[in-house]
Amino acid sequence: MHNPPLARLGMWAHANRMAVIVAWAVFAIGLGIFAPKLEHALSGAMWEVDGSDSLAARDVIDREFGGLSSQSAAVVVWSDTLAADDPAFQAHVAEATAAIAEEPAFGPAIAQPGPDGKTVMLQAGALVDPTEAVRAAERLNEIIGELGDDQVNVVLTGSPAFWGDFNTVNKDGMMKAELLTWPVTAVILVIAFGTLAAAGLPLLLAGAGLVSAMGVLYGITQFTDLSIWTLNFAMMFSIALGIDYALFIVTRYRGALHATPNDPGGAAGVAMDTAGKAVLFSGLTVLISLSAVLLVPIPAFRSMAAGMMLAVAFVLLAAMTLLPALLGSWINRLALPWHSAGEHRSPAWERFASRIQPRALLYAIGVTAGLLVLSAPLLNLETGMPGINVLPESKQARQGYEQLATSFGPGGPGPIQVVVPAAADANAIAAIISGTPGIAMAFPPQLGAEGSSLIQAIATTDPSSKESIALIGTLRDALPSSVLVGGPVAENHDLDQTLRAKAPLVIGVVLLLGFLLLLFALQAVFIAAAGVVFNLLSVGAAFGVGALAFQHGWLAGPMNFESQGYLTSWAPLFFFTLVFAISMDYTVFLLASAREHYEHSHDGAEAVRGSIAHTGRPIVAAAAVMIAVFYTFAIAGPLPMKEMGIILGTAVLIDAFLVRLVLVPAVLYLAGDKAWWLPRWADRMLPDVRFAH
Repeated sequence: MHNPPLARLGMWAHANRMAVIVAWAVFAIGLGIFAPKLEHALSGAMWEVDGSDSLAARDVIDREFGGLSSQSAAVVVWSDTLAADDPAFQAHVAEATAAIAEEPAFGPAIAQPGPDGKTVMLQAGALVDPTEAVRAAERLNEIIGELGDDQVNVVLTGSPAFWGDFNTVNKDGMMKAELLTWPVTAVILVIAFGTLAAAGLPLLLAGAGLVSAMGVLYGITQFTDLSIWTLNFAMMFSIALGIDYALFIVTRYRGALHATPNDPGGAAGVAMDTAGKAVLFSGLTVLISLSAVLLVPIPAFRSMAAGMMLAVAFVLLAAMTLLPALLGSWINRLALPWHSAGEHRSPAWERFASRIQPRALLYAIGVTAGLLVLSAPLLNLETGMPGINVLPESKQARQGYEQLATSFGPGGPGPIQVVVPAAADANAIAAIISGTPGIAMAFPPQLGAEGSSLIQAIATTDPSSKESIALIGTLRDALPSSVLVGGPVAENHDLDQTLRAKAPLVIGVVLLLGFLLLLFALQAVFIAAAGVVFNLLSVGAAFGVGALAFQHGWLAGPMNFESQGYLTSWAPLFFFTLVFAISMDYTVFLLASAREHYEHSHDGAEAVRGSIAHTGRPIVAAAAVMIAVFYTFAIAGPLPMKEMGIILGTAVLIDAFLVRLVLVPAVLYLAGDKAWWLPRWADRMLPDVRFAH
C-alpha cells in the first residue's frame, strides 16, 4: 500500500530518529545561546503609523528642533513646600540638568517652569531613534530617581521613560507567568495522559520551538527593530500551540500503537497522516490569520505578527519532524493509576455525543443564543490607546505624568505639536489653534533650523482621553493641509484611526482565507462556512466578556488593575486574528476527525459520534492547557497582557466547551450527510485530501 506524504514523513523521522533528534538538538542549542539576549534587544517603541502626518511631524521636529518631539525625555522637579526659585530647589534642577547632559542619547535640557510656581519640567530632545531613546531612558531612570529627597521630588517621564518603565513591569510579569505556566501545564498534561513519559513530550516540543524562534528573532534584531510585544505574544502562542499540537499527535499515536503494538514506526505514520495532517492545516490557518495583520502599517503590529508567525512555524516544524522521531513504545512508561493504554475512542465521550442527537435543535439554539448574549457588550465597545494608569503608581514615568497634569493642566503631559512650513504665516496658525475649543493654551511659534515653525499647544483634557483624540481631527480640519499636527496625542489619533480603517480589510481577509483553507482541507462547503461562522460566535462572545471585564471594570478589583473605561485600540483587530486562529485550531482538529470517520462510514451521525469519541478528551486537555497559559499571563502581566490573557483564555473556554463539543455536533446532526456536500465543479478543482488512513 502506498503511504500518503505525511505518513511517509512520520515513518522516515521515526526510522531515522537519532539523526533527527541530534539535528534538532544542535539546531535548538545553537540558536538557544542567543535566546537570553533577545529581551534586551527588543524595542519598547514602534507605535506609530507609517506615512502618517504625526510621523512626518515627528521627523521634522527631530531634524529642525533638536529632537524635541514625542520621543523626547522630560525630567519633572517639584516640591510641596519649596518655590521653584528657592536655592535648594534650583540645586536639584542643576543636578538633573547635569545628569541629562551625561547621557549622549539626549540633547541639552530646556527648563520650563510650571504655572503653580513649584514645578519645573526639563525637556531634552532625543538624538537617537525611538528604540535607542528607550534604552537611554532605562539607563537614566536609576540616576534621576536618586536625585530627590524629602523636600524635592525628581522623576523621569516622557515617552521613552514610559516604555522603559513598561518594559520593566512587563519583564517582571513575564517571569511570574513563566514560573506559573510550566508547572501548571505539566500537571494538566500528566492528568490528561496518565503517564509521565507522554506528558513530557509536549513541553519538550514547545520548548524546542520557542527557543529556536527566540534565537532567530535575536538575529533579526541585529538588522531591524522588533517590538517588546513580539516576545510576549510569541512565547504565549508557541507554548499554547506547541503543547496543543503535541497533545493531538501523541494521543493519536497512542491509539495507533495500541492497535499495532509491534509496529511503532507504522503507528507514527498513522498518527502523522491523521492528527499530523490536522495539525498541519491548523498551523497553516494560524499563519494565514497572522499574515493578515501585516496589512496594518504599524511597525509594532507587523513586528508582533512576524515574530509570532516565526514562532508558530518553528513549533509546527518540530511537530512534523522532531515529534515523530521522539515517539516510541516507551510512551506509556511511568504510568499513573488512572493511565489507560486502550484504544483512543472514548466510550464516555461517545455517550456524551449520543445525548446531543435527540435534542440537537434545542442545543444549537440554546448555545447560539447564549453566545449572542455574551456578545451583546460589543454594541457599546469603546477603544483607546493605553493610558498612564497601565503603570504602577510607584513608577517614575507615571509620577512625572501626574505632576505635569497637576501643574500644567490635564493636557500638560502630552502637548500637541503643530509644524508650520516656512511659507505659511505661523502667527496666524497660532491664532487659529488658540481659538479652537478644547485648547487651554498655545505657546508662541519657535523657528526651526530649516525655516519651519513649531507651535506647542496644551489641551484641556488628558492626552489619552476621547476628547483629546477628537481634538486632533478638529485641528486638522481647521488648519491648512500643509500644516502637520503631531505629538503624542496625534500619534495616538493616527493609530486609532488606522486600526479602525484597516479592521474590515484584515477581518475580511482572515475570514476569506479561513473559509478557503477549510474548504481545501475538509472538502465540504457547508462545513467550511459553518466553521467560519462558529469561530465568529466564539470571537464575539470572548470580546463581550473582555468588554465587561475591562471597559466596564468588572475584573478591576479581583485582578488589581485600574479600568481605563475602554479596551486598548489594537485589541479588537489584533486579538480577533489570534482568537480566530485559536478557534480554527479546534475546528480543524474536530472536523478533520469527523471527515476521517465520514470517509470510513459515509454516515453523518456516526461521523459526529466518532469524532467526539476520538477528540473529546484531547480537545478538553488542550483547552485546559491553553486556558491555563493565557489566564496565567493575564494574572501576572500588565494591563494589555491582562486583556489578551482574559480574552484569549475565555475564547478557548467558550470555543472548546460550548462550540466544539456542543454546538458543532448539534449542527452536524441537523445537517446530516448534506454537511459533507461538495459541488462537482469544486470537486474537480480541489486536490483530493483525505484523513482516513
